[in-house]
Amino acid sequence: MPPHVFADRPTGQPPERGTVDALITQTRRLLGDVDAVRREKTGTTVDATDPEARWQRALYELAVHQLNDLDRHLAQLRDGPATRENVPPQRAGAESRTGSLISRVGSAEWNLLTDEASWSGELYQILGRDPAAAPLTLDELPAVVHADDQPKLTAMVTDCLIDGKPIDGEFRIARADGSVRTVHMMGEPVLDADGSTASMWAVVRDVSELRRSQRAVSETRDSLQRQRHIAQTEHRLAVELQEAVLPPWRGSLRLPHGGPGGLDLAARHLPATTGSPIGGDWYDALELPDGQTLLTVGGLTGHGVAVTSGMAMMLGAVRGMAVSGTRPAELLGWLNHLLDSSAQPSLGSALCCRYDPAARTLAWAQAGHPAPLLFRDGTGCALTPPEGVLLGATTGAAYGQAEETLRSGDLLLLHTDGLVPRRGETAAAGRLLALAPRLTEARDAQECLSVIMDEFGVGEREDDACVLVARIGS
Repeated sequence: MPPHVFADRPTGQPPERGTVDALITQTRRLLGDVDAVRREKTGTTVDATDPEARWQRALYELAVHQLNDLDRHLAQLRDGPATRENVPPQRAGAESRTGSLISRVGSAEWNLLTDEASWSGELYQILGRDPAAAPLTLDELPAVVHADDQPKLTAMVTDCLIDGKPIDGEFRIARADGSVRTVHMMGEPVLDADGSTASMWAVVRDVSELRRSQRAVSETRDSLQRQRHIAQTEHRLAVELQEAVLPPWRGSLRLPHGGPGGLDLAARHLPATTGSPIGGDWYDALELPDGQTLLTVGGLTGHGVAVTSGMAMMLGAVRGMAVSGTRPAELLGWLNHLLDSSAQPSLGSALCCRYDPAARTLAWAQAGHPAPLLFRDGTGCALTPPEGVLLGATTGAAYGQAEETLRSGDLLLLHTDGLVPRRGETAAAGRLLALAPRLTEARDAQECLSVIMDEFGVGEREDDACVLVARIGS
């Protein structure tokens, strides 16, 4: 095809072959690096339930496809355009099976004076036309364009020929094999010596797979954003529900409010620090109508709004049954029945204690939960637990009950299993019991809690936790 004088710039010179070969080498090296990173980061399969993984995979694939296309563009630039005679026969859908985002870039010129058209071999491939057929004129070109896009093509060509505006737009074509492809056309008028439009020249490329990949990136990005928005909303709801359910008192509390042998109390809820959703841990201390005090900690397995809602149900049941006089062992039996028969069965653990200030006795029961730790005279030990399985694990489970006589100055420590991160129950108890000398020196429950927080309240925490400290008064 002869060089053209465009409306706004002179014709550029073709690049030297060695320069293009160097660009091809660099492109292929970069393509290999990107493809290696893609395989390392995303593997061969993507979790369909993970929107972020799908979005990452779509972006990697788009980058690889675009580098593949750049490689093919540069190779075509080096080799020059194909002629109609050397265009190979093409099977239906061949482009989409190759994985390339484009066929080779095709070009065409329409002479306005002679009404002749000249197409490159690549344009026949893109439009799915028989290379032996005559190229379509500008008047005939809309016949292969999707009916909805024909007005758009007509407007672009008219603006180019009459107003000298460059063509830069996309439209769909209906190929003879029945497939519909999206092509991108760029073109300009070619002026004669008098400045009049003599012809129109254009380049066309198939962008169907490119647009498909871009849609995949956009859709996975939107899905990821929706998922994050849902997660943020659920997290906020879980936090608000937890704050509404857990005891309203902060700092220290004394129960019962009058009389000897009362409890000096302090408690804290520790959220996870690794971005995990809110869990189902709870703590509570409640003065009962008979003058005794309820002490309880526990938690449900899992995270999120549903678990926090279940925790609210469980803590409400604990409070209600304790106020009605239900003993700890019987209370856990009813909790097990409640969890086992709920619409969304789950597992949980709990520690339920009932303290009598008059007798200074602690009646307690546990359901698969760490036993209370008792600190006395500078040493500590874990109380021997009565029988008790996880809540929701067995229908009709029975729970044992133990009783401990306490002394003035004794310290009780109740906690959930997330207090000491990444430790088994025995190891966690050992680390907490090692704090006995420091806890003995503390003046009140709040200082005891500060000692525990200094040791376990900082650093990474994969799950939330609760701790409740009770010192026996004189």
